[in-house]
This record gives sequence, structure tokens and C-alpha cells, in this order.
Amino acid sequence: MAATETVYTATGRRKTAVARVWMTEGSGRIVINNRSFEEYLPTIPLQNEVLAPFQATNLVNKFNLKVVVQGSGVPGQAGAIKLATARALTQMDPELRGALKSAGHLRRDPRAKERKKAGQPGARKRFQFSKR
Repeated sequence: MAATETVYTATGRRKTAVARVWMTEGSGRIVINNRSFEEYLPTIPLQNEVLAPFQATNLVNKFNLKVVVQGSGVPGQAGAIKLATARALTQMDPELRGALKSAGHLRRDPRAKERKKAGQPGARKRFQFSKR
């Protein structure tokens, strides 16, 4: 029988994006929605956001990630992946919680789009006022 590999799973959310992460020990390969990490997140700042939890804990290139993410746009999805990765790392080793928490990676960003109100064209905008 082959030794079973431990898989750590976690979920992260940002705006309307939901990311599910499966983390296993490996060489640092990241696959997002069956596409390579560099292909899915084209800019360096977005790539750095996803790698931030690994950099905070000095575990870069120690784990493989399989990510399924949906909703929102690419920056919101990157934030959701970051939170899910940080949660998976704390699941793997509770000692890492302090480093991740002080870096702000375990906090869910609550900002989301404000809803449109009835009787006006947007969330805050009003129809033009006419005095006469």
C-alpha cells in the first residue's frame, strides 16, 4: 500500500469571490482553475498577494496548491486565494498562526460593493435636483 498524502483544505472569500484550496507537500506548484499560476494571475502584484502567506512563514516552494475559485474579478479572487492559503497553513501547523495573524493574512476583508438603493440611480448617486 502507498502512504497516503496529507491534504489540507480551506476556503477563502473576498467581495463575491470564493476560493477553495487543497494544499499538499511538494515543490511549490500552484494550479488555479486547471491553469498555471502565472497564466491565471498575469501581474506580479497579484502573484505576490497569493504567495504572501508562504513568504510570511518562510515556506515558499514547500507546498503544492490546487485552487478552484469563482466569482468577482481577478484581484478579488487573488485576495480569496490568499485567505484560503493562510487558513490551510494554520490547519497544517497551528504554530504559524501568530506570524500569519500579525501579517494580516487571516483577516477576511469585509469590503464589498454597496447595494443600489430604490429611488436613485446608484448606491449613493441621486437624480438631478431641479428647483423650478
